[in-house]
Parts: sequence; C-alpha cells; structure tokens
Amino acid sequence: MGDAEARRHWGVTSAQLPAAMVAGQARQLEDLGLEGVFAGQVYGPPFLPLAAAATSTERLLLASGVALAFARSPFETAMAALDMDRLSGGRFVLGLGPSIRAWSEGIFGQPYGKPLPHLREVVEAVRMIVAGAHTGELDRYDGEYVRLDFSELQPTPPPVRTEIPVWIAALRGPLVRLAAEIADGVIGHPLWSVRWATEEVPAWIEEGLGRADRHRRDVEVNVWVFAAPNPDPDQSLEHGRATMAFYGGMAQYEEYFAAHGFRDAARALQEGVQRGDYLSVASQVPDEMVRTFVLCGTPEQCRAQLEPVWAVADSVTVVPPVYGLGPDELLRYAMAISETFHVPAAP
Repeated sequence: MGDAEARRHWGVTSAQLPAAMVAGQARQLEDLGLEGVFAGQVYGPPFLPLAAAATSTERLLLASGVALAFARSPFETAMAALDMDRLSGGRFVLGLGPSIRAWSEGIFGQPYGKPLPHLREVVEAVRMIVAGAHTGELDRYDGEYVRLDFSELQPTPPPVRTEIPVWIAALRGPLVRLAAEIADGVIGHPLWSVRWATEEVPAWIEEGLGRADRHRRDVEVNVWVFAAPNPDPDQSLEHGRATMAFYGGMAQYEEYFAAHGFRDAARALQEGVQRGDYLSVASQVPDEMVRTFVLCGTPEQCRAQLEPVWAVADSVTVVPPVYGLGPDELLRYAMAISETFHVPAAP
C-alpha cells in the first residue's frame, strides 16, 4: 500500500546458520533499510536466531515467523516473548501459527483440537501473562484447551513492554478472519497466490475487523511470497518445484489447492509426503502449479508479478522456495531477492 518508495519489506533468517552469520545478515538487512526480520519454526523454536540478530542491530524489528502456537505451553511462549523483547530493547513481534494437525499431534505430540478456538485461547493467555506476570496478581486461565494455575508463580522481572504485538499466520479464510479480529497483524502464508491475496483475503480481513469493531489501520498485513528471480526462467520454474511438492502433499491443505484447481495434483503429491520423501514426487508438480504459488522468471518478471499484492499488503516478506535447494542456490536467491526487491532500481 502507498507509493513504491514508502513500501516496507521484511527479511528472513534461520537457526540453521551460525550465530555470527545470523548477526551479519541482520545487520545487512538493517543497513538496506528493511523493517524487520523473521525467524521461523519448522523444527526447533525460532527465538535463538532472533537473539543473535538482536546483538548486531538497533532498529530492525525481530519477529517469530512463526512460533508454533500449540507446540509449547502459552506460559513458555510468553516468557520467550518477554525475554526477546528485553534482549532487543522492545523490538520483538510474536508471530504465532497453528501449523497442521499431523505436525502438532504427530511430531510434537501436543493436542491440536479445533485450531481456531485453541489459538484464540493461546493468544489470550499469552497476552495476560505478558501484561501481568510481574505484578504477582495473576490467578488462573481456564479455557477449553488452555488451563493455567498461577497461584505459586513468583513475580517475574518487570517487562520492557506490557503489550507485545501478536501477529497470526494464516493460509485460509477463517484464520485470516480470526487474525483480523484479535491480533495486531496478519502474516500471509507464502502459499498465498497473487489471486488469493488480492481477491479472497480482503473480504476475510474486513469480516474479522467488523466482528471486533476495528479499523483496517489496527492490523498490519504482512504478505509472504515465494519468489525465484533468475535470469534463466526455466531454471526459476524448476527451482520452485520441490517446495510445491512439500506443501502440496500435505493432506490438510488439499482444499486450498483444490480452490486453485489443483486437487488432483495435491492428491498425487500426498503419497510422497506420507512416506517421508516429498522430493521423489517433485517431478509430478505441474508447471502451472509452480507458477501459481511461486513468482518465477527474471527479476523484472518477478517484480511485475508481485505488484498487485501491494494493494493488500502493508509490508511484504519475499522468500526463496527453500525446499530442495542447496546452500549455494539459497545464497544466490537470497542475493537475487535483495537486489530485485530491496535495492531501489537505478533511475
């Protein structure tokens, strides 16, 4: 939203890198004028790389993108948020997402339940703890999914802030609506197609805002986008295929892909994911499926494909299609994304 010069970008970092590299990368992002950096949780928690990034930056916002909401106690999540906010001098944003049932219950061994009411309770509990853990006045939280007893909690050190922004990551409409209703921000899943982001998402945002009598300015919409800017358009397309095999094969996402006309492809990909070998079915991903969910082509073509998203987004996070790419390819795409989207074009 707004003119091109005022557009705000975020970057990403990873716990897979040594601390010195994370710190150097964050400093570069800050020097480039980016607004913030996300660290995600696929396996381990996202807070460690953000702590490293905090040591080398002064202005850059630091966000979990995302912390899995059901993988840990809301109390632990709140304490991690308070610690990160203290380490960064008040620059932390808590990004939360429910992930999928197979990961929450199968891999992390934690209850999933009905994700929308479960996530609502997690957000309420985390906010209550952040605001009151230092006061000695917390009592209980009694929800359907979250039950906490603070009767023996000793007051924690005073926080930098008693309100830490909470952003919710969303793929489909009901979760977008919940985020717009209760959160400080919406993190758009990198699987959002340009059509989905521009034609479907705005109505869900407005519905969520209406439920809470809020205004559009009350919620930051940060849209993530997969992009593979490459002078070789064919290679760009090929490099997006494995990421689509990884996500396309998740059974819980089948209806989302069906809404884009790819139900048969998604069902074919599920076989590879279910036996733990998504790369073996990557060749079955149709070209059009890659082009729908990944910005493919030359840097100029990728910039043009992203342009409509700014009608919806307050800020954008462009990420490479990471699955199936080696370290050298990931580094090249990180540089290409920076040059394509973050560095102002020469007049």
